[in-house]
Amino acid sequence: MSFVTLDMIKKYAIAIHGGAGTILRVNMNNEIEQKYKTALNESIMAGENILINSGLAIDAVEASIRSLENNPLFNAGKGSVFSYEGEHEMDASIMNGKDLMAGAVAGVKNVKNPITLAKSVMQYSNHVFIAGQGAEVFAKQLNIEMAPNEYFFEQMRYNQLIQAKSNNRVDLDHVDNKFENSEKKFGTVGAVALDIFGNLAAGTSTGGMTNKKHGRIGDTPIIGAGTYANNQTCAVSCTGHGEFFIRSVVAYDISCLIEYKGFSLKEACNLVVKDKLIKIGGEGGLIALDAKGNIELSFNSEGMYRASKIANENVYIGIYKD
Repeated sequence: MSFVTLDMIKKYAIAIHGGAGTILRVNMNNEIEQKYKTALNESIMAGENILINSGLAIDAVEASIRSLENNPLFNAGKGSVFSYEGEHEMDASIMNGKDLMAGAVAGVKNVKNPITLAKSVMQYSNHVFIAGQGAEVFAKQLNIEMAPNEYFFEQMRYNQLIQAKSNNRVDLDHVDNKFENSEKKFGTVGAVALDIFGNLAAGTSTGGMTNKKHGRIGDTPIIGAGTYANNQTCAVSCTGHGEFFIRSVVAYDISCLIEYKGFSLKEACNLVVKDKLIKIGGEGGLIALDAKGNIELSFNSEGMYRASKIANENVYIGIYKD
């Protein structure tokens, strides 16, 4: 029989993000800001409820991301943006640091929680990455909850599509009509977690770009670009201009700097986010967590919806640059 000691309990940790971008205090009001903070806190609590009860990091990541997918404030799940065809094409991935198992889906429609489908790909298939109609068939075979188009319809998101089409523009995420030129956000959501057994996990989910064409897929479902976890190094979930994160293999680069160069988590995140990405024009951020419980919430944009919780400590919630 094994027992959970107080020392073990102190080791669990979790962090989440709800997207990065030009998020300015001047463009917010108290009501909207409080809605975001409440949503971030609910997501953290969903994950911590698993970790505090000796649950696994991979399950905590799924729970936190499901919470964000169910909230229309974020560009994932219910709040996903519209493609050029007026549809919702969602991407997600998840990775277990204990054994490097991973699952990912891309371009899926009518799946209520894409992160759960990605986790099912990891657990119940011989594959890592399934896309489009095949992923939807797989979801139905496993009785994963589906939702009609009406569930995903949000008037704000539809207005963004109309605006983007009128300007012949593809938005990196949702653009608030009131702040068309300044209020750009990268609305990916994600989570990283460390459980009391020393296991790390990471996951990411998104609705992609408003007005995206040709089945465009960003970094979110690509293991090593938008998501990565390895018990020997760290767990990472990214949010930003996906094309740049793919080219830079951002999530894996953080891990490599720790494994091969001996960088600390902070040093690795600072180099990648605030130096290497900027040099190639990449904007966004990431959340990262190592096996010692160190957390980094790093971004090179004006803000990032983010939250973190270490056992026996208070929840941290942030939106703007500190």
